[in-house]
Amino acid sequence: MRVMGVDPGNAVTGFGIVERQRDLRYITAGTVRTAAIIRGPGRLAAIYKRLLEVIDEHAPGAISLERSFVAANVQSAFKLGEARAMAMLAAAHRGLALFEYTPNDVKLSVAGHGHAGKTQVKDMVRRTLALDESVALADDAADALALALCHLFRSKFPQPTARLANSLTRRLNAATGFARPIGFGRQ
Repeated sequence: MRVMGVDPGNAVTGFGIVERQRDLRYITAGTVRTAAIIRGPGRLAAIYKRLLEVIDEHAPGAISLERSFVAANVQSAFKLGEARAMAMLAAAHRGLALFEYTPNDVKLSVAGHGHAGKTQVKDMVRRTLALDESVALADDAADALALALCHLFRSKFPQPTARLANSLTRRLNAATGFARPIGFGRQ
């Protein structure tokens, strides 16, 4: 399975591709820097175009994207949302499945701690992919690789379906004597 992680950003969007067959393998990583490009549609077009080029060159099977968070600055949140939309559009135009993860999910999956710092995440990405210091890795590219790794780690352990979760909950409720079932999904 080959996954492309995308770390959307206002001025810099990171991307990284990792493959898992028997072992994890680093494919590529980089950034789309749009600070010098005129704001607005030109910036968005540059992000979209570069992501399509990377997808076409490396043929990932899925895209892992950072889920947006509520920012104190509304304008920054809008710009981040626009960059996310370009990644979503690129995935849709190439028919790729899209998965979203919160920053804490990614940090927990890669560094073992949901509040790990950027340096710790970057170091763990390097260790996990056996990248030596000769491989230049911008922070945004490291974050994108962490997103790809997060998806690969999580897809290795499928989540229980609602039916299985409800079945397990009913058994637990019966064993503990709860009168009313407490479960997942619809009852």
